[in-house]
Amino acid sequence: MAILPILEVPDPRLRRISTPVEAVTDEIRTLIADMFETMYAAPGIGLAAAQVDVPIRLLVMDLGDGPEDAEGNPTKNPRVFINPEILDPSEDRSVYNEGCLSVPDQYADVERPATVRVRWLDETGAERDERLDGLTATCLQHEMDHLNGVLFIDHLSRLKRSMVLKKLEKERREKTAA
Repeated sequence: MAILPILEVPDPRLRRISTPVEAVTDEIRTLIADMFETMYAAPGIGLAAAQVDVPIRLLVMDLGDGPEDAEGNPTKNPRVFINPEILDPSEDRSVYNEGCLSVPDQYADVERPATVRVRWLDETGAERDERLDGLTATCLQHEMDHLNGVLFIDHLSRLKRSMVLKKLEKERREKTAA
């Protein structure tokens, strides 16, 4: 396994539209393992292949909401979504303060459908279909945006997006000056 470099704004490769995964191969499973290692090291809760410069319709998530361990702590709950499709977004909306590994250390409220029905392939190539809600639905929609060349900041007003990008640039300048 390997930790992969994560693309950051304003890298134009983040704007590419990802292509479908043709087959779930050993190469894809290796990429999945590398993506989980990269996501955990960042640390983050979701990562799209597009963010590691592989423009295919693949994303991984782990909200740490698995069954509790012996000490009562939630455990990892890694999930893989290959060629995900949103079939039935709810009209009900929810707002979540989102961040992104490609827009480091920046957060903003984003409104999205509160629940979504999703169809995808898992890492074995089996088709899945499930209704997701809460943070799971939000995270999936955020990561699916990456597959379409969209960043969470694109959901903000022009003014808010500009403020986030200026703040990010200022933090980058401060880090290089230090």
